[in-house]
Amino acid sequence: MSGAHYAIGIDLGTTHCALAWVDLRSSDGEKCQHGVLTIPQLSAPGNVQELPLLPSFTYLPHAEEFASNDLQLPWADMPSPQIVGELARTRGAATPIRLVSSAKSWLCHAAVDRRAAILPIDAPAEVARISPVQASQAYLEHLRDAWNLAFPDAPFAEQDITLTIPASFDPAARELTLESAQLAAYPTVHLLEEPQAALYSWICNSSNSSSASTPDSQSWRKQVKTGDIILVIDVGGGTSDFSLIAVMEQNGQLELQRIAVGEHILLGGDNMDLTLAHVVARKLAQNGTQLDAWQMRTLTLACRGAKEHLLSQPDAASAPLVIPSRGSKLIGGSIRTELTREEVTQTILEGFFPQVAADARPAQRPRAGLTQIGLPYAQDAGVTRHLAALLGRQVAATEQLAEFQSAANHPRSFLHPSAILFNGGVFKAEILAERCQQTINAWLASEGAAPARVLQGADLDLAVARGAAYYGYVRQGQGVRIRGGTAHAFYIGIESAMPAIPGMEPPIQALCVAPFGMEEGNILDLPAQEFGLVVGEAVSFRFFASSVRRTDQIGSLLESWEVAQLEELPALQATLAPTGANSSAGSVGSVIPVRLQACATETGTLELAAICLQSGERWQINFDVRTVAA
Repeated sequence: MSGAHYAIGIDLGTTHCALAWVDLRSSDGEKCQHGVLTIPQLSAPGNVQELPLLPSFTYLPHAEEFASNDLQLPWADMPSPQIVGELARTRGAATPIRLVSSAKSWLCHAAVDRRAAILPIDAPAEVARISPVQASQAYLEHLRDAWNLAFPDAPFAEQDITLTIPASFDPAARELTLESAQLAAYPTVHLLEEPQAALYSWICNSSNSSSASTPDSQSWRKQVKTGDIILVIDVGGGTSDFSLIAVMEQNGQLELQRIAVGEHILLGGDNMDLTLAHVVARKLAQNGTQLDAWQMRTLTLACRGAKEHLLSQPDAASAPLVIPSRGSKLIGGSIRTELTREEVTQTILEGFFPQVAADARPAQRPRAGLTQIGLPYAQDAGVTRHLAALLGRQVAATEQLAEFQSAANHPRSFLHPSAILFNGGVFKAEILAERCQQTINAWLASEGAAPARVLQGADLDLAVARGAAYYGYVRQGQGVRIRGGTAHAFYIGIESAMPAIPGMEPPIQALCVAPFGMEEGNILDLPAQEFGLVVGEAVSFRFFASSVRRTDQIGSLLESWEVAQLEELPALQATLAPTGANSSAGSVGSVIPVRLQACATETGTLELAAICLQSGERWQINFDVRTVAA
């Protein structure tokens, strides 16, 4: 935003949110003045505490659960009908049917209406539910108000705002994130992929370090070299997010280019908490104590806190767990047990970071015909297997880059990373980062490659927010920019014209409307291609994406492709208005000759327009929001 005093970066996380800033008026070059906002929030009824992180939890209290002054926040004249942050997390551990968690994961769940009031998913009828979009809006409003309280002379609405998202978010989830920000009265915001934000933070920390005695005091250019492939491994509360970034040279200067991202994998701390809860439940069952579904939800939330304590306190051998009882025979009305350090490390280490071969792939099992409505978690919990799949799939990712031509001549079965940057609270446990590095280096050794080194100086809790703020600074023409553009090539399905054949549908071709790496702000017209747009009746638009087809250009028409090369996105069902402002588009059921135009917006989403050849009338085919407007 022109004239902004601060670049604000917001990590809208699955389990925590954070806000960082860069002072644009006091920064120069790669060195910048930056900081992290401490966020006022209720930590107990009637008690406001300033903390660096805002837990991403919303508690929906009963009307008589608190006195009105118990929920007062410093910036509000009236208490809020819902609680977010630390008090929401602690109160929800005892009453999970009123707790909204993992809203970010629901935001990317295409099988549900993410604008509908569906959370908490298993809440009884008396609990007023909210939507994933509303939950995200609540966290963003809280961060906005906290900023305005701390910086009254620099109103939030006048600053440059960047929100982070998983690199693997599809266009719909990206647009819904922007919608949440708009509902929270944010100004125009930009989206940044979380692995890129983590790397930006590492660059910023390296460039701003004042100590010359530690490895992370060196400039980032002294830790990497031309020809390096940096693998960013970000395992957070709800997702595992991987990106590959190449170190290249341009005009004698090192530069960074994002060359690949992993698939969207709902696998993270939430899965680990649930696994630990089952470990504890089995231990209780051996002693004759059976837990019901309500108690399991409570235990899962309790295991989250115990896990975080044990992984952050190396001297702690165990953490107590208290589970409310529904029976009358237990003294004190609760079940008491513990989670040990050994249970945490072994369960997570072997279950989520197994030592596997480079050709390992995530297991797929046949699914039941009926299932409960819930998040589409990854079927395979092995993070290392998902990593192996990404590196195997992207083995050819550097073939078109001159700096990597010599490496491409050596046979290999997967792309060889030379450096690793860890991010996400899961890696606070050094044993997990070490296991990841050991597994990857075993793969590299098997093909005669040098081991990958770990980039030092990462901040696992605040890196994403800090990197997002630095990105806002970079967008002002300062610092170091990571080139990338779109992480996938995008295609729209084109139905072939053919006579009716009994039992056979017309074949579908895939038309490339956005090539891999299309930069934000670019508008591309499909070259001299005319298509027919059906108006006035219900139609279906099919969309595809590919993370491996790097040479397809806008207008490339695929008549066939390997199943693994293109992923079909959710179809868009719509009825386009037959006429527009000029009433020139024809009648109901007409087929209008149009040309197509794609735009990668400044906010990080992709738009597709169909333009009438005769009148210039436009239909916006916004597959990013799953709606179509004439």
